[in-house]
Amino acid sequence: MTIDNPQTSTFVAEPGVIEKNNQQNEVLLSVKDLKVWFELRRFGFGVAGHVHAVDGINFDLHYGETIAIVGESGCGKTTLMKSILALYQPTEGEIHFEGLRLSQLSRNDMRQYRSEVGYVQQDPYGALPPFMNVQRILREPMIINGIKNKAEQTERIFRVLEEVKMSPPGDFLEKFPHMLSGGQQQRIVLARSMLLEPKLIVADEPVSMLDASVRVEILRLMQSLQKKYNLAVIYITHDLSTVRYFSERVFVMYAGQAVEKTLIENIVHKPLHPYSQALMEATSDPDADNATRYRDVPPGEPPSLVNPPSGCRFHPRCPHKIDGLCEVEVPPHFEPEPDQLVACWLYQ
Repeated sequence: MTIDNPQTSTFVAEPGVIEKNNQQNEVLLSVKDLKVWFELRRFGFGVAGHVHAVDGINFDLHYGETIAIVGESGCGKTTLMKSILALYQPTEGEIHFEGLRLSQLSRNDMRQYRSEVGYVQQDPYGALPPFMNVQRILREPMIINGIKNKAEQTERIFRVLEEVKMSPPGDFLEKFPHMLSGGQQQRIVLARSMLLEPKLIVADEPVSMLDASVRVEILRLMQSLQKKYNLAVIYITHDLSTVRYFSERVFVMYAGQAVEKTLIENIVHKPLHPYSQALMEATSDPDADNATRYRDVPPGEPPSLVNPPSGCRFHPRCPHKIDGLCEVEVPPHFEPEPDQLVACWLYQ
């Protein structure tokens, strides 16, 4: 079950954007019952088990919509992202893009798909080849995708550099990654993701490696590009303090599963799942009066995804677990509040 309530952004449309807005209520990306398991082998012989990295994820993403996938390290959000990028093959389930199933695409169709999905990496320095200058870094994707005209390449490079506020573009073309600041490096990564005019941007913790002052600039830049080109965005993060300013819907992941799916204002003001509440408690608060407040977060560590707990995977750490139920039965998604789905027996 998914929440079909995308929020339409208000902005001054560029030429061609009005036509795109007619697609606002159409599904761009659909993920159905997705499972991604990795085999564990003992001394190279035989399968000793599986890592249940993603274990039954469902959602629809509409044209021009921004969603956030939130969870602590090891919850499966990056594996989900790499599956959407077709870097991992699903163990079970399906991913459809504009109605086409990714696992059935031909080589040429897969190349076309990847040209329509931009990728913003977490570590900008590691994402940029150190032996290439900015001009070469930005020309490379166009050459690979068949844009051979050098005048068109140059026009696109200058345009995307202007859009990510690297101005004047000519000052940066001959620079190598080590000659740029962290924020400038991430702007180049963002510019590269926009070169082929994608319909979807997948951003994997794009500001976690940056200074706090630069994070706001990059998020505002991404937001302005999303509005200008009606981009769909999947924003992956562990930090709810940035999600509230950037996304429309949020999916909270724990141990490979989505435990809460809701609108961003609900997760900020009234999270329902005990794990979502714990994430909000752990979010940094700029209010000085709350600096020394005791934060009551669940004890323990996330479970092993090789042998995940039976029933609700959060029950070993949950202060509200129902004995005889939570450790036995996997909770379905209940809807105790409009547009707020939560996988917790407390709301049955």
